[in-house]
Amino acid sequence: MPIPIIDTHIHLFDPRRPQGVPWPPKENTLIYKPALPDRYRALTKSLGIVGAIEVECSPWLEDNQWVLDFAAKDTIIVGTIGNLEPGKPDFGKQLDRFASNPLFRGIRYGYLWDRNIREQLRVPAFVEDLKTMGNRGLTLDSANPTIDLLEDLADITDRAPLLKIVVDHLPKIVVPGDAPSKARYAAAIKRLAARPNVYVKVSAVLSKINGSIPYTLAPYKNKLDALYAAFGPDKLIYGSDWPNSDPLGNYAQVLGVVREYFEGKGKDVAEKYFWRNSVNAYGWIKREKSQPGT
Repeated sequence: MPIPIIDTHIHLFDPRRPQGVPWPPKENTLIYKPALPDRYRALTKSLGIVGAIEVECSPWLEDNQWVLDFAAKDTIIVGTIGNLEPGKPDFGKQLDRFASNPLFRGIRYGYLWDRNIREQLRVPAFVEDLKTMGNRGLTLDSANPTIDLLEDLADITDRAPLLKIVVDHLPKIVVPGDAPSKARYAAAIKRLAARPNVYVKVSAVLSKINGSIPYTLAPYKNKLDALYAAFGPDKLIYGSDWPNSDPLGNYAQVLGVVREYFEGKGKDVAEKYFWRNSVNAYGWIKREKSQPGT
C-alpha cells in the first residue's frame, strides 16, 4: 500500500477578508488568492496526502483563532502552529487560550515579523515561556534558516531542553563560501543534530539552478545526502510549504523529488519521513481513518 503522508507545512490565508492579510503581498499574484483546506484537499487527493499541519503566516493574534476555526471544519488539518510572542506579559494567558484546543501544537518564532531570537534570549521571561512550552509538550517551529538562527536554536535547546524544535526549510539555507561561515554552519548543525528534541523539515527543496528549476532528484541529491548524514532517519520530516511552493512548481513536482529520495531508502525510512517522525515532533491529532497511527 502507498505510504500515507502528513504534510507538516502548509499556510492558510484568505485575501478576501475585509481586513485583508498581512501576507502574502498583492504583488505576489501567483499566491495572492484564497489558500484554504478545501482547495488543499482537492489538489492533493490523488497524491497520498492524508493530513496537514498549518504553520502561521500572520502576526495578528486573532488569526490563531481564525485558523483553528477552519481546522475545526476540515479534518485534513491535524494540527496548527500559531503565532505568539514568548516573553510578553500576556503570553501565558494567550497560550492557555489557544492550547486548550488540542489542534494547537505550538508556535513559530524566528527572524520574521521584526523579531530577533538572539536579543530575546537575553530576556529571562522569554526563556521561561519557552520552558513552559516544553513542559506542555508543545513545539517551536523556526523560520527561514540562517547561520545565526541555527546557532540561536542550539542555544535554546541548552536553556529549554524539553522543548521540541523543528528547523523549517533547512534545504534552502545559503552558506557563504568563506571558511569561517562554513565552520559556523558545521558547528551549528553538529550541535542541533546531537539534541534529541530537534527535528528538521526537509521542505523548500526546489530551487532555480542555472536559470531553470529542475524536477528530478539528481541536482538536489547532494544537499539531501548531507542532511540525512547529519540528522539520520529519525529526525527528518516532510513539508510542502504550500502555497509558497507554487512559484517553484506544482504540488506533485514538489513532492516528487523528496518522494524519490526517501522511498529510495526503503519503506521504513520513507514512513519515518512522511509521517512517523512528525508524530514525535508535533504530537498531531488523528482525525480521519486514513490518517496513520492509533
